[in-house]
Amino acid sequence: MPLQNPLKILMVSSEAVPFAKSGGLADMVGSLTKHLSGLGHDVKLLLPCYKGIEYEKKETIHLTVNVGFHSADITCSTTTLPGSEASVYLIEHPFFTDREGIYGNHDEEFFADNAKRFALLSRTVFSLVRALDWQPDIIHSHDWPTALVPIYLRTLEKDLGDRGTISLFTIHNIGYQGIFSLHDLHYTRLRVKDMCPKDEEHIDQLNLLRGGIRCADYVNTVSPQYAREIRTPRFGHGLEKELEERREDLFGILNGIDTEIWNPETDPLLPLKFSRNSLEKKQQVKNALQKRAGLPLNSDVPLIGMVSRLVEQKGFLELCGPEETSLQQILAEMKCQFIILGTGEQWCEEALRALDAKFANLYVNTGFDEELAHLIEGGSDFFLMPSRYEPCGLNQMYSLRYGTIPIVRRTGGLADTVIGQTENPSAENGLLFNDMSGEAIRSAIAEALRIYREEPERIQRMRTNGMAGDFSWDHSAQRYVELYRYGLRRRHIPDCDRPLNTETRSSFPDGESGVQSP
Repeated sequence: MPLQNPLKILMVSSEAVPFAKSGGLADMVGSLTKHLSGLGHDVKLLLPCYKGIEYEKKETIHLTVNVGFHSADITCSTTTLPGSEASVYLIEHPFFTDREGIYGNHDEEFFADNAKRFALLSRTVFSLVRALDWQPDIIHSHDWPTALVPIYLRTLEKDLGDRGTISLFTIHNIGYQGIFSLHDLHYTRLRVKDMCPKDEEHIDQLNLLRGGIRCADYVNTVSPQYAREIRTPRFGHGLEKELEERREDLFGILNGIDTEIWNPETDPLLPLKFSRNSLEKKQQVKNALQKRAGLPLNSDVPLIGMVSRLVEQKGFLELCGPEETSLQQILAEMKCQFIILGTGEQWCEEALRALDAKFANLYVNTGFDEELAHLIEGGSDFFLMPSRYEPCGLNQMYSLRYGTIPIVRRTGGLADTVIGQTENPSAENGLLFNDMSGEAIRSAIAEALRIYREEPERIQRMRTNGMAGDFSWDHSAQRYVELYRYGLRRRHIPDCDRPLNTETRSSFPDGESGVQSP
C-alpha cells in the first residue's frame, strides 16, 4: 500500500556511500537516504562528482549557478542510489572532477579553495530544485561543507522557505567547523550580517558550522547524549553558546547500522555463523581469530578487540602515549589477549608496534582489513572504546550485535547504546567508565576480566541482551521522519508538542541530561 502523505526530502552532503567516502558521514547519508526511500518517501540526494567516481549515468541536467561575482555552468548527472528508488544528482564541475580527494589529498591536506567548492555545492541545491520544478518539504544538510544551505534558505532563497520548505542541519562532529578567512565570504554571495544575526556582533573569520547552527530551522546530532554534551564548554568546541540558545530546536537521533552487512547469522566474512540461540559457536570464531593473529588458542583467556583510528580522540594517548603505560601494564599484569586493528597517527602506530614486538599476548595490525574487522567483532569476548568523545560510534553497536561485550567510556553515542549494571541490571549489555585516564581504563578492563572468570552467567546474559537490541536504520529513519513532520507541523502550529519519543529529545530539565560541568 502506498505511503499516505509521503515527504519530499532533499539530502545534501559532501559524501555518501557508495559514491564517495572519507568517514562515517558517508555511511550515514547513504543509509538514511536508502531507508527513507524504502519507507515510501520521495528522496533525492545531491553531492559532488569527485574524480574517479563510477556510476551508471541516466541523464544530465544543465544548470547555471551564481557563486561569488560569477555564474558557473555545471552539469548534474543523475543515477539511482543502489538498493533504493532514491534519485542521486552528482555535480560535474572542475572544482570536483579535476583533482583527487574530497577535502584534500596527499599534495594538499586541505584544499585552499574549499570555501568556494562547497559554496558551489550549496548554491546548486536551489538551481536544481528550480530546474526540476520540485519543491522539497525538507532540505537536510550535513556538517560544515553544506552549512551554507540553511543560511541561503533564510537569505538569498527566502522565497523557497516562505513557500513551506524547512531545513534540518545535522552535526556529525562539532570539532570540524569549516573555518575560513573572512575574505572567502564573497564566494558565498552572502553579507557579514547574514552570518551575524546580532547587530553588535563582530567576526574576524568565516565559521560555516556556526552559521548553519544559527540559521537552520532545526539542528540535530547523531546521538541524544552528544546533543546534550555539545551544549557545554567541555564538548562544544566554542559553539556551546549558539547550541544552548537553540536547545529547543536541537535534537539527537542515534545513527543505525547496516544490519545486512553486520549480521553474525549471515556474515560471509566469518568462518562460522551464529546467533543468540547458538552462542556456543562464537568460541570457534574466537579460535579462528586467535589463529589468524598468531595468539595461543585458549578459550579460558578473555580476548579484547579494538578496531579504531589510532588517534588521541579514541583514547590511545591514555593507552600508549609518551607518558602513559596503561596498555603495557594491562598486557604484563592481566591474564588476557589483545588485538588492535587500525591506522592513524605515526606516533601511535609506532608505539603499538613496539608493544606488539614485546608482548606475546598482543597482536597489532596497522592497516585496513575488512575481513579481520569482522573477525574481531565476531570472535572477541570484549571490545574496548575508551573515547574522549564519540558523537555516535558504530563499533559498539557492531559488537553488541555479535555478542561481544563493549567496554566504553560514558560519552556520546556510547552512553546511549551501552547499558551498564547500575543503569539497568536486567538489560545490562556492557561496561562503562567515566574518567578519561589510563587508570580508569585499567580498572574497567580488570572488572571485565573478573566478571569473565567469576560470573559466566552474567557474561551470557550481557551477550544475549546486546544481540537482542535493535540498532537498524529502519528504527533511526523513523525517528527522522518524526522530526521532519514535527518541523512541518510547527509551520502551522508553533506550540505543537515535540516528538514524544525521548530518543529525539535533547532538551531535558536540569539534572536529567547526564552532562557534567567541566
